[in-house]
Amino acid sequence: MAPNRYFDRHFERDAVKILPGEYFVTKDPTMIVTVLGSCVSVCLRDPVRMVGGMNHFLLPNEGSSENAVWSESARYGVHAMEILINHMVKLGARRNTLEAKIFGGGNVLRGLTQNTVGERNVDFVLQYLKTEQIPILASDLLDQYPRKVYFFPDTGKVMVRKIKSLHNSTIMDRESEYRMRLRQVPKSGDVDLF
Repeated sequence: MAPNRYFDRHFERDAVKILPGEYFVTKDPTMIVTVLGSCVSVCLRDPVRMVGGMNHFLLPNEGSSENAVWSESARYGVHAMEILINHMVKLGARRNTLEAKIFGGGNVLRGLTQNTVGERNVDFVLQYLKTEQIPILASDLLDQYPRKVYFFPDTGKVMVRKIKSLHNSTIMDRESEYRMRLRQVPKSGDVDLF
């Protein structure tokens, strides 16, 4: 799901911009772009079958780091990862040949120094990829700056630009809106992912 398609004149190629909670998968030479604050994006690629995709997610729970809260919150990350992987498999990718590059988790809300949302997002995705035995080829994580990420699934190339000065609050507003939408989703029973 990615409704924001456009032609990028700088890179001279079709592009898709994904927002918090979205993902995009392709076999075409379409660039995938996102802007991250405390959210995390995983760029996944099957280099043999030339299928790639990116997600953009946030663990919604900012409260306690108790295991019960962590487990509930991590379900959103698991869902974001599994939906990306499953869509890639539908296009021909194989789980055992996937490679990852991960970005984000910035502490963009000044003054927060302990157990930030970004740190929890990064901890989750590192553990998830380790458990799934998906190698991480590159990463740019944490720090204090938002990032703009450009992913070229056909080549595997990723370009990252750190945004050192913000002229508005769009990034934080989008993440806050996304966090609020996640909190309003009714809790459901356990789901077996395969």
